[in-house]
Amino acid sequence: MGDLLLVRHGETEWALSGRHTSWTDIPLTDNGREQARRLAPLVGSYHIGAVFSSPMVRAHETAKLAGLDGIRVDPDLCEWDYGAYEGVTTLEIQRKRPGWFLFDDGVAPGPAEHPGESPDEVGARADRMLAKVDAALAENEGSVVLVAHSHFLRVLTARRLGLPASGGAHFLLATGTVSRLSTEHGRPVVAGWNLRP
Repeated sequence: MGDLLLVRHGETEWALSGRHTSWTDIPLTDNGREQARRLAPLVGSYHIGAVFSSPMVRAHETAKLAGLDGIRVDPDLCEWDYGAYEGVTTLEIQRKRPGWFLFDDGVAPGPAEHPGESPDEVGARADRMLAKVDAALAENEGSVVLVAHSHFLRVLTARRLGLPASGGAHFLLATGTVSRLSTEHGRPVVAGWNLRP
């Protein structure tokens, strides 16, 4: 059975400034595009059986620039819905909510179309995505690649390892990187994290 490769999209202006970005479709910076291109040899060194991408342009463009083909867009790979915290930095939030921490506290409700998600809601979405990953691993030879966003991929990693969604707090994830989840003696493990060529 193959591995699960997690690709965080390349740099964006909001990623640079620390602004929470979920549904706002921010494009990659020039540096972000270059980060994505540099991933091609690393991703290409694996036998890939299936590729899934978030529908956001920053993720889908990263997948293409990294040389991935046969990309299946899946809305379950969207970033954590930040509700009222969309476009806001952690420092700005903590001025109003001292000690606020996303993985423990979640977000303030946003507009009707983006009400925000709790850590457990993101965890449930990650579990749905992992069921799709397991089906793809069973159907295809090779590894499965997910191209998505930092906080969502951190939660997904926690869930893969049998941790609660809040366990994603322990997996810092940089832009334009590949991380590898594998198995050892039948148990899920982190085999590589924040890899770059």
